[in-house]
Amino acid sequence: MIARLLVGYDGSESARAAFDFALDMAGRYGAELHVLAVAHPPDIGEDQQTEVLINAARGHYAQALQALKPRVEGLKTRFAVKVGHPAEQILGYAEGHGIDHIVVGHRGRTLFERWLIGSIARRVLAYAPCPVTVVRPRA
Repeated sequence: MIARLLVGYDGSESARAAFDFALDMAGRYGAELHVLAVAHPPDIGEDQQTEVLINAARGHYAQALQALKPRVEGLKTRFAVKVGHPAEQILGYAEGHGIDHIVVGHRGRTLFERWLIGSIARRVLAYAPCPVTVVRPRA
């Protein structure tokens, strides 16, 4: 049974497809829907610049999540914005909130791009404490 469902959301086309899938799934199972956006801090930079970028990203994601709220009426829903590596934050959130199922989007990068920079979806699949669904946007 799925009681708590987590979807990673960054506003991209694949994230919107994942959100739609998770929304449908939550409705079917009567599950609590958790929507998580993760602001990824820059790898290098001055502390003040990094803080400014993180605050800007938090604001951006808060607006993106706010736009989703009318679509979840009637469902128990939680929205959150975290800072860090997206896969690590998704996995930590899932463990900390007793998530039963995770839904993430797949960006559809080329094989070389995935090898070079890795894949958030692949990392979540590899280390998740629960089942994971990876959703590709429709062509």
